[in-house]
Amino acid sequence: MLFDRLLALDHSRAEPWGPLHAVTVTCYRLQHPATCAVGQEEPMLDLLRTYRDGGLEALHRWTEAARRSNTHRRRAARSTPESSGLDSGPTAQPPASRPDRPARFETTIADVAVDGTFPAQGFADRMRTWAQATIRAWRM
Repeated sequence: MLFDRLLALDHSRAEPWGPLHAVTVTCYRLQHPATCAVGQEEPMLDLLRTYRDGGLEALHRWTEAARRSNTHRRRAARSTPESSGLDSGPTAQPPASRPDRPARFETTIADVAVDGTFPAQGFADRMRTWAQATIRAWRM
C-alpha cells in the first residue's frame, strides 16, 4: 500500500520525507473517509493551510504548539473523553455520513508516489501540490 510505504520513509526522519509527516497523514486522512471522523476536518485543513502559506517553518511551529498542548499533564487534568477532545465512542458521527465530503481530488498519494517509490527529487513540490489540491477540494 502506498500510504504504508510513505509512512516508512516518514518515520526514517530522513529528508525530504520526514519533515512532511504531518502533511502526509493529514492529506491522506482527508482524502480517505474511513480514516477521518466528522468534525476532524477543520483542524486538519488548518494544518494544511499553515503549511501552504508558511512552508516547513510554519508547519513546525504549528505541530510543536499542538504537541505542547497535548502533554500528559494536560491530558491528566481532563476528566472525560468529551473534555479531552477524544472520540467518545458510539455516539460519534460515522465518517461516511457527511454529505459534503469531496468525492474527487485533483492530486492523490498516487501522484506523490510517481512510480511507487516516492522519489526524493521533487517530493516537496509534489507534497505542496497534494496539500493544495486537498484544501481546494474541501472548500465549502
